[in-house]
Amino acid sequence: MGETNIERGRNARARLLTAARELIGELGWNAVSTRTLAERAGVRSGLVHYHFDSLQALLRHAALDEVRRMLDGTSALLARATSPSEGIERMLFDLDQYNGSDPASLLFVETYLAATRDHELRQGMSALVADFRCSLTEALTRSGHPRPQAAASVVMALFDGFVLHKGLDQGLSAEHIAPLLRRITNTEESRITNSKESRITNSQENGEQR
Repeated sequence: MGETNIERGRNARARLLTAARELIGELGWNAVSTRTLAERAGVRSGLVHYHFDSLQALLRHAALDEVRRMLDGTSALLARATSPSEGIERMLFDLDQYNGSDPASLLFVETYLAATRDHELRQGMSALVADFRCSLTEALTRSGHPRPQAAASVVMALFDGFVLHKGLDQGLSAEHIAPLLRRITNTEESRITNSKESRITNSQENGEQR
């Protein structure tokens, strides 16, 4: 029994999304054309605009789906960990699988760059990043971290920078960064640091008052 029209349409759409994910990393966001995309997917060019409003809409959909999948996989490490600090460290070591020139890294970088020029893509990326940051903040808050929101923001920036710089420095590894990350996310160490900073601030304020 052959495929129904619905099944053929579903399969064609899936092939287009897969092709888009591959080509964004291989060619760069702006170099992906309708023709190239259709050829990679093995479908007629007209099906691109049949299944999606535009080529850009297709690229957005494909990129955001992949970024969401990557973030969901990383978040799962946090959920399975015995503490936020352990989970975040596992996330960092999980990122070691990306070397900066692999397909996932290239798609991630291209999507970030494209988001600076594409309002809809920027909104989609911002929502994904905000959700991920929120999950980090909530986990750190439950553990009693004194500055959960700030720590989550630093962790996010560190993760982004780690993936970006691995493309330029192949010697960069999670092992080098992990000790610093522990200091940022470990609840007890952060409380001690926060307490010292508070004493210094109070001392300076008292000195100014004199």
